[in-house]
Amino acid sequence: MAGHLRNRSQAPNWKRLLLVSAALVAGLGGCDERARLVFEPEGDSQGPDTTIDSPETADVEVPAGPQFNVSGRSVDPDGVDTVYFELIGGNEQFTPFVPNEFRDTIRFSIPVSTIGKAGDDVEVLIFATDLTGARGDTAIRRLRIR
Repeated sequence: MAGHLRNRSQAPNWKRLLLVSAALVAGLGGCDERARLVFEPEGDSQGPDTTIDSPETADVEVPAGPQFNVSGRSVDPDGVDTVYFELIGGNEQFTPFVPNEFRDTIRFSIPVSTIGKAGDDVEVLIFATDLTGARGDTAIRRLRIR
């Protein structure tokens, strides 16, 4: 009969399996009810406010000549990351401006060539992104070259 005796380490495996399965079910079921940590993004989640100061009006007539300057600023308390400039109907292309240090206000002035453009319209679009990645509204000026 010595061959038929079981020691404790050879207890039925189905009991162990049942205990492990019950523990897993209880653990997985609790995941749905547990409170999760939620981190709000830093900053105000609004992009920079870009304003064109000159010219003041959205639609302006300018004389054909060497150039016309468009100037303004982008402001964001989270810090301005990049200012983008786009011209539709113009000859220029401007690289985005990226400050080399934290700045909450960026002032800009871009020259728009009006030589040989009499009778044409040029739209100037300027917008910026802040350090959190939020994009602000686009400021627009239409230059009617006469």
